[in-house]
Amino acid sequence: MEQADKKIKLAVNGGISFGAKLNAKQLHVIAAYMEDGDELELTTFQQLYINVFENEVEFVKEKFREAGLSCYPVGNFVKSLRTCNFCKGEEKEGMPVAIELNERIAGKSVPFTLRPAYTGCPIGCGEPLVNDIGVMKLKNGYDLYIGGKAKGKDAKTGVLFLEQLDPENLYQVVERLIDIYSEHGKKREPFFKFINRYGIDNLKEQLAV
Repeated sequence: MEQADKKIKLAVNGGISFGAKLNAKQLHVIAAYMEDGDELELTTFQQLYINVFENEVEFVKEKFREAGLSCYPVGNFVKSLRTCNFCKGEEKEGMPVAIELNERIAGKSVPFTLRPAYTGCPIGCGEPLVNDIGVMKLKNGYDLYIGGKAKGKDAKTGVLFLEQLDPENLYQVVERLIDIYSEHGKKREPFFKFINRYGIDNLKEQLAV
């Protein structure tokens, strides 16, 4: 296969809004960069995987962004934020905070794929307790869970790490957690295993909380 024919996998979604949705224009734009026989892979993390030619990646990304689509790298990176449907409204459930958090962390390189999740109320539709990093909005604050695991016979809920953070503290703590994991995590070490090895108390000491 010639280098020009090499394809790269991109993760695409419609951004953070009222549910994981795509409109007709977005679907049309995605289809324009698919060939007969190509397939889209729908992941459990509200993303679509599409293969595009390596020499067209930046061009395709720009076309996707023009259509309101968000693009992310595939592999050992922080995934885009899995969210709830914000059924009670943008401000009440903290959509601006979810958008800002996603902007700050999605796509960062980490030792192993890291899955963050967000939900705007205790119902937990975004499943924050069974993902690596989970945020739950309660009243006017944000509770932070870490170390959840959704799959396997050792599946477990995350540990409540900090309670009732304001948005700025939430951003700073989550970014710092990811930095610590990037610095001290072993290659291909899942986040929950890193936490077990590194220790909750040690993390809190590093964060001075």
